[in-house]
Amino acid sequence: MHSVNKVVLAYSGGLDTSIILRWLQETYRCEVVTFTADIGQGDEIEPARIKARQFGASEIFVEDLREQFARDFVFPMFRANALYEGEYLLGTSIARPLIAQRLVEIVDLTGADAVAHGATGKGNDQVRFELSAYALKPDIRIIAPWREWDLNSRDKLVEYADTHGIPVEKNRAGRSQYSMDANLLHISYEGGELEDPWVEPKPEMWRWTVSPQSAPDRSEYVELTFHKGDVVAVNDETLSPAEVLLRLNQIGGRHGIGRADIVENRYVGMKSRGCYETPGGTILLKAHRAMESLTLDREVAHLKDEIMPKYASLVYNGYWWSPEREMLQKMIDSSQTNVNGIVRLKLYKGSVVVVGRRSQSDSLFDDKIATFEDDAGAYEQADAAGFIKLNALRLRIAARGRR
Repeated sequence: MHSVNKVVLAYSGGLDTSIILRWLQETYRCEVVTFTADIGQGDEIEPARIKARQFGASEIFVEDLREQFARDFVFPMFRANALYEGEYLLGTSIARPLIAQRLVEIVDLTGADAVAHGATGKGNDQVRFELSAYALKPDIRIIAPWREWDLNSRDKLVEYADTHGIPVEKNRAGRSQYSMDANLLHISYEGGELEDPWVEPKPEMWRWTVSPQSAPDRSEYVELTFHKGDVVAVNDETLSPAEVLLRLNQIGGRHGIGRADIVENRYVGMKSRGCYETPGGTILLKAHRAMESLTLDREVAHLKDEIMPKYASLVYNGYWWSPEREMLQKMIDSSQTNVNGIVRLKLYKGSVVVVGRRSQSDSLFDDKIATFEDDAGAYEQADAAGFIKLNALRLRIAARGRR
C-alpha cells in the first residue's frame, strides 16, 4: 500500500474527492497531485483549487478544456448521431475519455506513479476512466478508493470528514439531494427519489430548462450553419464549438427543450434511472440529421444508422480510445465531407421542428425529379415496372411454392 510516491487525483472539490485526497495521503503515505478539468460545469472550478490547496495537495492543476471537449469529443460524437438505447445523448460518457487523457499526461509531467478517481464500484465511470487510462498508458497504476475503503455510507464519509477537519455542508439551504454531473453538453441527476422509477422528478430539480408549460407562448426560429458535419455558426454568427454548445443551451433552455427521464442499462449489469437536461445537444442532433437528409447518399445514411448503436455503446461503455471506435470514427468523418449547408428549426414549448434545410453545392435533392408536376422527362415512370418485378421475383417464387 505504501509503494506509491505520488498520485494524480481527478478532483472535483466535492466531499467525496476531498475525503479521497486525505485518504490517499493517510493510506499510501504519498504526495497527491490534483487535477480539475473545466469542461463547462460552472462555478465549481475555483473552489476546487482553494480546497486542494487547503487539504495539502502537492501540486494543483486546474485547466480550461472546454474548447477541446467540444471540438475533439462532442462534435465527433454528434457526427455519428449517437444515442445510447435510443434516448441518452451521452453527456457524462463523452467527458470521461478527455479527463482520463489529461490525467495520464499529468502523470508524465509530474513523475507520478498512479492515478486515482472518485467513481464508485457500482457505476459506469470507473470503467470509462480506467479503460481510457489503460489504453493510453498500459502500465499505469490506478487507485479506486471506493473499491478499497470501508467508507461505504454517507454517515461514514461524514464521520471521516469530521475526524480529519474536512468541512461538510450540512442542511445547507438549496443543496441538491441528487448526484449531479454537469458539463457543456448536459447536466444529469441520479439518486434521491429518482431511485424509484415510478416517482416523477420534482419540478425544482431541473436547473437548465424551464418546464415546457412555462416556456414562451411564441415560437423561436434558429438557423444552424454546417461545415463538414459540424455547426460553425448560429443565426449567421460564427462561433467556436464550445460557444455553439453554450448558445444552443441558452436558446433551448428557455424553450424547455432537452429533458429526458431514462432507465438505462449500465455496463456493470444493473439498471439505473437518471434524468438529463441536454438542450443544446437535442437541437444539434435534430439539425444534423436534417442536414444529412439533404446531403448524404441513401445507402451511406442507412449504413450510418446501422452502426450508430454500436458507436453509442462504445462511448457509453468507455471504449473511446479503442481501435474499433477510432475505425468507426474515420468512416463517419469521411461521410461528412458534403454535409454543408443551413438548417432552420422552430422551437416551441419543448419541441424542436425542422422547417427548412438547404445546401448550395452539396444537396442531393433534385426538385425536377421529385416534383409531382410535369418533370419534362427527368424521370421515366415506366421504368418502375421492371424494377418492381425484379424485386418481386423471390416473393413470387416463394408464393408459388406455398400453393
